Amino acid sequence: MKRSVVGGVALALAGLGISASLAQDEESGRTNLPSIEGEKLLTRLKSPQGHPLKWVVSGFEFRTRDTQALQLDDFSNPAFLWVERGEEAWSTAEGEAGKSCESCHGDVEDSMKGVRAKMPKWSTDKNRPMPLEDKINQCRKERMGAEPWKWESDQMLGMTALIGLQSRGMPVNVNLEAGDMMAWWERGQKLYYTRMGQLDLACANCHEDNNGKYIRADLLSQGQTNGFPTYRLKWQKLGSLHRRFKGCMDQVRAKAYKRGSDEFVALEVYTAWRGSGLSVETPAVRQ
Repeated sequence: MKRSVVGGVALALAGLGISASLAQDEESGRTNLPSIEGEKLLTRLKSPQGHPLKWVVSGFEFRTRDTQALQLDDFSNPAFLWVERGEEAWSTAEGEAGKSCESCHGDVEDSMKGVRAKMPKWSTDKNRPMPLEDKINQCRKERMGAEPWKWESDQMLGMTALIGLQSRGMPVNVNLEAGDMMAWWERGQKLYYTRMGQLDLACANCHEDNNGKYIRADLLSQGQTNGFPTYRLKWQKLGSLHRRFKGCMDQVRAKAYKRGSDEFVALEVYTAWRGSGLSVETPAVRQ
């Protein structure tokens, strides 16, 4: 959702090499959008009023051509090993109820279309935002009578990749007007700008102040979340957004929050908003 809610944050995009060139490309009217299986991906757009960045740019644009090529070919994209696992799990009956995901939701391509684009989504039952992982485990426990999956398990990653794939090409559009979402957005915003750890760095120091610059051998991106779960070449496997959050905290030598914690959920709400309008790329490929 595009709305001016940043309040006192008035930080502008620094004139960093790659970001500046992307802005010029957008202003000139870009027509060569990347596409997968005929689905065009909007990987950069001008920010709405009140956004801390002038341009919103997907991590796809900060990667090498070889890495981009992996993502743009479903046959080559290694994340599809997990998608196939998710497809199998979708129709597998489990738990005391003897049900599968398919028992309630039917065909995944129809029932899950657009779901990932709106996550995290406010839950009136839980009185909090629910990431996709929490929603899946809610179904497993309450509808199937099955054991919940661990956040970073191959089963969970496969299912989130499968569901996310059904929104590929659709714009990220988190509803901040539902329930108490704005309070969670504000909490996430505070975390994003809070310096942490022995290195005394905040998310914003890398992804807002210095995106487009190299840190060691890696090109810093804006930290957009529209491609998760993502296959990282560094990990040699698919990984969740909360794993990436934890990795960043580890790198600044801070005590990391747990996956699924209120802190990471709030940060997920805020970072999803920062990428409003970008196409969902799940499952993306990154360095």
